Amino acid sequence: MRELVLNRRGSKDRKTSSNPPSKTGWPRPENTVGLNVQKIVEPDADQGFPPTGAHDAQTAADPEKKTDFATAANAVAADAEAATEEPGRVVVDDEAYPPPTEEERSSLRKVHDSIPLTAWSLCLVEMAERASYYGVKAAFNNYLQFPLPAGGPGTGAIDPSKPNSHAGALNLGLQTASALGLLFTFLAYVIPVFGAWIADVRIGRYQAIVWGVLIGAVAHVIMIGGAAPALLQAGKGTAPFLVSFFLLAIGAGLFKPNVAPTVIDQYRYQREYTKVLKSGEKVLVDPETTVSHIMLIFYAFINVGAFFSIAVVYIEKYRSFWLAYLVPGIVYFLLPVLLAVMYKRTIRTPPRGSDLTRFARITLAALKASRGNVLSRQFWHNVEPAVLAARGVRVGYSDKDVDDARRTWEAVQIFLYIPVWTLNDGGVGNTSSNQGAAMTSNGAPNDLLGHFNPLVILVFSPLMAQVVYPFLERRKIKVGRINRMTIGFVLAIASSVIGAVVQYRVYETSPCGYYASSCDDVSPINIWWQVPNVALGAMSEIFVNVTSYELAYARAPPHMRSTVVALFLFMTALSSALGEILIPAIADPTLIWAWAAPGIALFVQTVIFWWRHRNVNDDVFMTHEEDFQPLNLVDNKPGEKQEA
Repeated sequence: MRELVLNRRGSKDRKTSSNPPSKTGWPRPENTVGLNVQKIVEPDADQGFPPTGAHDAQTAADPEKKTDFATAANAVAADAEAATEEPGRVVVDDEAYPPPTEEERSSLRKVHDSIPLTAWSLCLVEMAERASYYGVKAAFNNYLQFPLPAGGPGTGAIDPSKPNSHAGALNLGLQTASALGLLFTFLAYVIPVFGAWIADVRIGRYQAIVWGVLIGAVAHVIMIGGAAPALLQAGKGTAPFLVSFFLLAIGAGLFKPNVAPTVIDQYRYQREYTKVLKSGEKVLVDPETTVSHIMLIFYAFINVGAFFSIAVVYIEKYRSFWLAYLVPGIVYFLLPVLLAVMYKRTIRTPPRGSDLTRFARITLAALKASRGNVLSRQFWHNVEPAVLAARGVRVGYSDKDVDDARRTWEAVQIFLYIPVWTLNDGGVGNTSSNQGAAMTSNGAPNDLLGHFNPLVILVFSPLMAQVVYPFLERRKIKVGRINRMTIGFVLAIASSVIGAVVQYRVYETSPCGYYASSCDDVSPINIWWQVPNVALGAMSEIFVNVTSYELAYARAPPHMRSTVVALFLFMTALSSALGEILIPAIADPTLIWAWAAPGIALFVQTVIFWWRHRNVNDDVFMTHEEDFQPLNLVDNKPGEKQEA
């Protein structure tokens, strides 16, 4: 066993490396280990690397050091113990994890690694939180938009003799309900930026998850009490709802950006290696395939929780709103139990603000050096340590830090295409629910079909993970990251086209024509015609969201992963802001354009997206410190100056 420090593929001379140059000026690294680290140099403390581990590895590996075997063994043991809290630090056993040759890398079938038990348990945590989040959110639209049903029991439920009527409580109207629904989504995806920052810099991801759970618990209690029939009948339900509304958004904002990185952190050996299956086939265990598999499972668990919303819409329609909020609340209180049971086994990444500070400094230095020209081909090259060293400037960061900054901002550029796509996934605001309310439901809740989204994902996710992707891999067909997202965008475009066509048919067949939303009678078109729209939108999520989670984790510095995931989630908030702008269009007689306009915008965007970012399909998935030779880590020479 030894700490991973030496190059297994390249020559000792960087100039003779077979890898093409990267954008940072170094030979391009592969997924595993990298370039010619001929000598281990203990880095400066301000560089954010763990100096103790590096020093211990140097002492153990350098024959010129007078160190006995016991000292070296203790150093490795210390590193192994530290790795329980620091997943980025890995002690490598080349015998247990034999690295692939170049020929094996190109010829062997790629498979995913085994998934740790703690990762599965955290997926259950995510499932319980999303069950409560989507469960209560499913009731928001009717709770806000419609009045207490005439002839109903006063709990928000309908009169059973009127199966085509809708549950309701606060009677705030369509536009107010849409605005509050979008505001909730906006807050739930803006607050994660703060939640991620405080996790990465101050308290750690696990602590942020716990605080989010506690705040969410308070929100659930208030929401259940605020929906009591006596309060609704007295018209006093708005204030407690809004209090719980904001608390739930805050809790979700602390929880959400930290779960996915923590799940992937449980997969510790994030490098490729070969193994022989029981069948005798030799395969390549691939980090990208593994992370993709973990995120498919994670996303499936999200939608197991989201599927809970289907039960909620029936409870609200036929029983009461307080019960519709209570049932998700019961599921939510499984969270503390799950977190407590798995606490000792969970790898918990400690906070480290230096990564975020260094990232900001490198970005600002690059902006200054290029005079604000972010399109310059030399944008990142200008701040590479070797380039600055040639000018007599010594910096406290490495080539990997510069490459991390470049890769992170490239991921953020990709995320900027998410808001328009989100508008096409289920429609703007409450257009889907409103469309269903104008159709023949035969007793089905008007907001039922929108909640079939998780059912489609539950079917499609394992199909992709267990059938489609392995089938393609056996035939050496790789669907790159950008290609996957492009497929998702195309599916969302088709979803919007179908939504517009269905809305047109509703207008054409409604007794009130193009004012179907406020009509007492409904169109004869059955509500189940919304299924294709919902199914295509759900399928698009598997390609877009899962890939985005992968990019956010793999391209970010280890102690910035929550922050980059939060930036991805923030795109949903931007989509909600766009939806708020479009609120005036969510009204008769222009609801067709509420579907068609986002679809047209996404079509144009998709063409630009694929053309501009197609190179990321073949870009290295995940880099490690040993992929870069830290030539900048040398003693100051006369005349040199040092910058942080």
